[in-house]
Amino acid sequence: MFEKVETARLSLRKPERGDAAAIFARYASDKEVTRLLAWPRHTTIQATDSFLELSDAEWSKWPLGPYVIESRQDKTLLGSTVLVFETPGCAATGYVLAKDSWGQGYATEALRAVTEIARNAGVLRLYALCHPENLVSERVLQKCGFKLERILTRHCKFPNFREDDLWDVLRYGIQLGR
Repeated sequence: MFEKVETARLSLRKPERGDAAAIFARYASDKEVTRLLAWPRHTTIQATDSFLELSDAEWSKWPLGPYVIESRQDKTLLGSTVLVFETPGCAATGYVLAKDSWGQGYATEALRAVTEIARNAGVLRLYALCHPENLVSERVLQKCGFKLERILTRHCKFPNFREDDLWDVLRYGIQLGR
């Protein structure tokens, strides 16, 4: 039902096994891209394969899951985004883009699309966690209507930043229903 969604410039679709090499090469193995993310940078293609297995599991358990983000114009893989369910009415989201895709409005366009997908799927509350130093991501969340709800103290590890430390994290949220 929501396995593929298109915006003006982007195509968001359910990841496929054949995407592993492109995901690994374009963003998942890039030290700068993954620096402020809560998942470990992929150092082998097997790590990317594991992500795709997790993606399949999420899609089989819930009505939505991870998406790859592609250019509608030339099908270039630009990054990925996700909807991770806690309950049928509450989900988390996030996004990552290849470095050469930064600064072009793709994150905002993708987040707006994911927010609308979640709303259409009956999600009532959507939230995202953001490292306090990730000012660009924070601005994307704000542009898409997410509001800072609270700072979660020593809540999350950022394994590509400082592996052993727990960091404060900003929780942004948006009400989609009721």
